[in-house]
Order: sequence, then C-alpha cells, then structure tokens
Amino acid sequence: MGTKNKTKINRLINQWTTGAPGATSYLNASGFGRDLLVKYKKSGWLEPFGRGAYIRSGDKVDWLGALYTLQNQLKLPVHAGGKTALELKGYAHYLPAKQDKVFLYCPQGLTLPAWFKGDRFGVTFILTRTNLLLFDYSQGFSEFRAHDFSVRISAPERAVLEMLHLVPKKVGFDEAQLIMENLVTLRPDVVQVLLETCRSIKVKRLFLYMAERQEHDWLSKLDLSQIDIGKGKRMIVPNGRFDVKYQITVPSDREGMPA
Repeated sequence: MGTKNKTKINRLINQWTTGAPGATSYLNASGFGRDLLVKYKKSGWLEPFGRGAYIRSGDKVDWLGALYTLQNQLKLPVHAGGKTALELKGYAHYLPAKQDKVFLYCPQGLTLPAWFKGDRFGVTFILTRTNLLLFDYSQGFSEFRAHDFSVRISAPERAVLEMLHLVPKKVGFDEAQLIMENLVTLRPDVVQVLLETCRSIKVKRLFLYMAERQEHDWLSKLDLSQIDIGKGKRMIVPNGRFDVKYQITVPSDREGMPA
C-alpha cells in the first residue's frame, strides 16, 4: 500500500467512532469512494454491515451506535423516546436486565436505511412515525452518553407524552401509571410548552389525569387555561370506568377505590 493510501486509511480509522457503523454515503462524501471501501474490506480493515454501511473489523456495534450514525452522519430526525428514554434516564418502574424493545420516534414519512434492523442488535425496534410533538431540538430533548459518543433522546417531559401516545396498545396502562409515579422532578416550564404544542387530546387528558392521581407538585405550576384538552369523550380502555373530569374511560381501580 502506497504512502498516500496508508495516510488515507489511517485518517479513516482515526476518525471512526468506535461502536458505531459508518454509513456508505457519509464515507463517500468524506472522500472514501466505493472502490476504496471495497479495497479496505478486502484488506481486512472494514466489514460490511448490511446494505449501505460498514463497521471496523472486530468492532461491536449495538443499537445506540447505530442510532448515533443515523443522527450524526445521516442527519435523520429519529430519536429514542417514550419508555426507552425513561428507562435510560432511570425513571422506569423497574429496569430490565436486558433491553429487548427499543422505542424510536420520527416524523411521519421518514424512511430509515435498510441496514438499521433490530435483529442485528438483539432488540425489537418499535418505530412510531408521528407528528404528536414538534421535532424542535431546543425543547424536550436530552443527550445520553453511550460508550465514546452521545445520542439524542427525549427528555423525561417529552418521553412521558410519547409513552402515553402508545397506551394501551403498545404500553400497558398500569405500567405507564407506575412510571408516572416516579416523575416527581419534571420541569413545569418544559411540560407547559409540550402540552400546549401536543397534537393529541387523548395524550394531554391522560397525562393530566395520571399526574393529578400522583399529586405531583409541578402540576400546580402549570397554566391549564393555556392547554387545549378538546371536547367530547375519549375511550382509553374498553369496559373501564369513565372519569368525568377528563372525559376518558380508564381501567376500574383494582382495589375498589376511586381511580
């Protein structure tokens, strides 16, 4: 290998983020064309990672590394949110020994690359394409440090609304309520903005209903007059109890007490 090629492979290896795949389109744009990448693969520097990506030979890549590539190389508006973000921040009612479901959120219509598949990482991706909330990264987002990099995830205030969006079909009502119990430190100013911009009447009513049940202090700091909770009834679960205040049907209390 000539000196120029040695310098180029050294540059590639030195700038590579350990634990994350390299998207082929990003590598091409960085000066590493298709023929050069094939040569590096044959030389044992790189391994193909599905269609459209490579990893460094011998590198271990998990879903967080793959998400890093989506966000930082491909600049895609996709993030870990909902229950997954709450688990990563330590708010889950119990932490699973191994994450087998990863909740991801992105705008409607977004297509993710073919190499981004949960079975590569031993997880199931539950991808929700939704315009529930604005994808404004100045509000309701946080960073999670993983390995040698950080990925963008929902802050707890946003994550709980994303989680409630999936109740009861993909997240159980009781589980969501137990997680809400742990959310004693939500920032009322962030909650206020997110509730005002949230596009789901069901989510807003369910959020306020659960927060009121837990008697969280931050609830009293919200200006509820600025939050549109719509009109008419909403059924959260079938054959439940109708809550008159929030006009939603919720599970009957297990202990016979008012729910």
